[in-house]
Amino acid sequence: MRIDEGFQIPLFEEGHPLLSDPVLPALLRRTFPEDVLNEIEPDLVRFGNAVQNDIRALGERVASPTLTQYDQWGKRVDDLRSSEGFRLIKARAQEEGLPGIFYERKYGQYSRPYGFTKVLLMTGDCHMVFCPLSMTDGAARVIELAGSTAMKEHIYPRLISRDPSRTYVSGQWMTERPGGSDVSMTETTATSDGKAHLLGEQYTLNALARTGSVAAGSRGLSLFLIPLRTPLLRDSTAPVPSANSNKIFVHRLKNKFGTHPVPTAELSLEGSEAYLIGQLNQGVKSITPVLNITRVWSAISSVGYIRRCLAIAGSYANVRAIQGGQRLLRDTPLHVAQLAAINLTYRALAHLVFGTIRLLGKSECGRATREEEGMLRALTPVAKAFAAEKASGAIEEAMASLGGQGYMEETQIGRLLRDSLVEKIWEGTVTVLSLDLLRAFKESWVLQAFVAWANTVISSCSQTLAKTIEAPLRVLNTALGTLEAAYRPPVPSLLPRPALMLMGYVASALFLLEQAVWSHGTGSTDSLLDIEVLRRWVMEAGLVTAIEDVTRAQEASKQREATDVALVFGSIGEVRVKL
Repeated sequence: MRIDEGFQIPLFEEGHPLLSDPVLPALLRRTFPEDVLNEIEPDLVRFGNAVQNDIRALGERVASPTLTQYDQWGKRVDDLRSSEGFRLIKARAQEEGLPGIFYERKYGQYSRPYGFTKVLLMTGDCHMVFCPLSMTDGAARVIELAGSTAMKEHIYPRLISRDPSRTYVSGQWMTERPGGSDVSMTETTATSDGKAHLLGEQYTLNALARTGSVAAGSRGLSLFLIPLRTPLLRDSTAPVPSANSNKIFVHRLKNKFGTHPVPTAELSLEGSEAYLIGQLNQGVKSITPVLNITRVWSAISSVGYIRRCLAIAGSYANVRAIQGGQRLLRDTPLHVAQLAAINLTYRALAHLVFGTIRLLGKSECGRATREEEGMLRALTPVAKAFAAEKASGAIEEAMASLGGQGYMEETQIGRLLRDSLVEKIWEGTVTVLSLDLLRAFKESWVLQAFVAWANTVISSCSQTLAKTIEAPLRVLNTALGTLEAAYRPPVPSLLPRPALMLMGYVASALFLLEQAVWSHGTGSTDSLLDIEVLRRWVMEAGLVTAIEDVTRAQEASKQREATDVALVFGSIGEVRVKL
């Protein structure tokens, strides 16, 4: 028998990224004013078609970047090139207004949710172009807030342009050998002779440089704009300057587990020209908007990876027959239950992240109250960490739902899983972000603002709805009380991470409750399903366990910490464990 004879697995076709999505249509109807939705919805439908029929095909032309350090004559050239597919996909995203939509602000506070809906639709097919574009978004915001007049006139418009031929793309350059996420040990130094010059060894590249003493730690850092090539401002007809024109040298490309299309490199700055952004020795404060924005991009990317994998798994279940070809996977309860669990996670994370995005949109447009600013401060690390932590498991389940086909590169789930795992690391691991949340809650009013909002959402339930979801509301109230108690000082050393996870469960449940209240109140046909989604998320998906984890961490003694050391390193105090 020839390979093209006999049984053939039917081809499956994913549905429209927006119209077939289980979350977005209703979420958009609830959270956008009708006039805004009527204007943006056709564009989102069009864009969904473009992702499905055009942008996805460009993925076949994506490859890893290349680096040529020396030419044939031994001259240092550092010729770094990304693949054609990567450049084309990036250009399409820029033409679609990513990140331009956020700064055109045609729809005011709704510009962020509108633009990030596009990001969600495209993430599964973006091949990591959103990595540099997210940092471009952050750079634009920093210059908008703290840039010089010249930066706002000449740099800012090109960061947010929809024209790929003139758009600047930014990197976030702050990782060095000594520190990783800890920038207090930054070795790059800045000197000035009218212009700043940076000298240092970089493991990605660095916009933070030391202008104060080493003893000052992170308080001695300043933020700089560093042109990759000089002169930065030049006529469009002028030849492109050499890669080393600003004394930036590429030592090697990093050999990474995933995110293969995006170039990540080790570089050195040897007197590179740079321009101060904001105040001297206020670099960490100045760069904070970049970190907050890229964390939101990271969170929506985690959700976007699940969306694409869920679409693949669901489409496959529509055509794959088992039991002698007599029964489709979609008609097999055990298989559908596996997909339903993935769907539940996707719904919860989508509502959590878009709830955070709405607050970001209000904040940037000056529409957020003090309490909403506090919620945004707390929810940003939570959304990033919680979405990344939950996404990988959901994607693994989607892969397994296709059996052996899921493990094949052609289905794309392997690529999506590899790329999604970086979200658990870049812009802060769960542990790092849990400590950031702890810092946020040291301002007691921030936690109080969250609890007040939570109580408002819970009290918005009608009597009928409250009776229907009595058990989930009881658990949710218990979780809120546990969360409040967890952050009362002094906070035990083992508590921040489980407390962040509990915060993630609680916040996502509250956003799901908002959706259930809305659909119940409007008589939506999805009302019963939204109620069941809330019930399952609260009662079955890990919230109860998260409460127990926090309680255990609160009660943990120093002996538990010592036992942890023994488990990892084989000793308790001075006593070696003998086997």
